[in-house]
Amino acid sequence: MDAVEVFNSLPAARLEDDLLACLAAPAWGAAIIAKRPYGGRADVLAAADAAARELSWADVLAGLSAHPRIGERAAGESKEAAWSRREQSAAARSADEVTKAALIEANRAYEERFGHVFLIFASGRTQEEILAAARQRITNDEATERGVVTDQLRRIALLRLERVLDAL
Repeated sequence: MDAVEVFNSLPAARLEDDLLACLAAPAWGAAIIAKRPYGGRADVLAAADAAARELSWADVLAGLSAHPRIGERAAGESKEAAWSRREQSAAARSADEVTKAALIEANRAYEERFGHVFLIFASGRTQEEILAAARQRITNDEATERGVVTDQLRRIALLRLERVLDAL
């Protein structure tokens, strides 16, 4: 049985747990589960992509609530925490103390401005690149930044969904 066949046959409650680890917005997972069965991997990813693009801002905020601040090590043994540590691993290795301190300050300023954590698709990025993005994005207006955050959350969710499929 291939991964998509397994995905299609999993009990909804089990699949819901895996999807919440990808994106902590129940509406996203429910939309993906509701469209089963899928014909192939690309179909699963396309449905997940479409569902992420349809999230309300409340759903996005729910998804953000599960993400640690950039530069902070995600605690716990959950699948989501492990993925977060993996996604930020390149940045964690690349930073010097000055950059780490600047990123902490950028996180604080961003949270004061927008009221939520700074979220970025961190896989493969250095802390210097992340810091530059944070400094650029803090100049965005609210509507623009909501669009950026939603897109970053979507990209992270799709990467994590690929990991779920790879593990089946």
